[in-house]
Amino acid sequence: MNAEELYEKLRSVQEPKGYYFNKDKNYVISLLNGLLENKERYGYMSCSCRLASGDRENDADIICPCDYREADVREYGSCYCHLYVSREWNEDKIPHVVVPERRPPEKIK
Repeated sequence: MNAEELYEKLRSVQEPKGYYFNKDKNYVISLLNGLLENKERYGYMSCSCRLASGDRENDADIICPCDYREADVREYGSCYCHLYVSREWNEDKIPHVVVPERRPPEKIK
């Protein structure tokens, strides 16, 4: 699977749930390429904006979509890496801010 195919697959599953890809498609494709690289490297699509440990159990919270996406999008209109956003974020109806890291420090190795 390539990034364009992954884009279409994830878009069709996530949009009905209220999660949209960032309107900057080039940025999205670069993140999806990172997910695919991590899948090849580790066997799972860990967030390409965070460093994975290579231990699936330890990294389970950052397998995309990560455990923090829902709260991030609800509070900031975007997930940590700005891959998934709300409709309002894409329409510039809410500010685009840096989303703070919610991952507990003890999970970051």
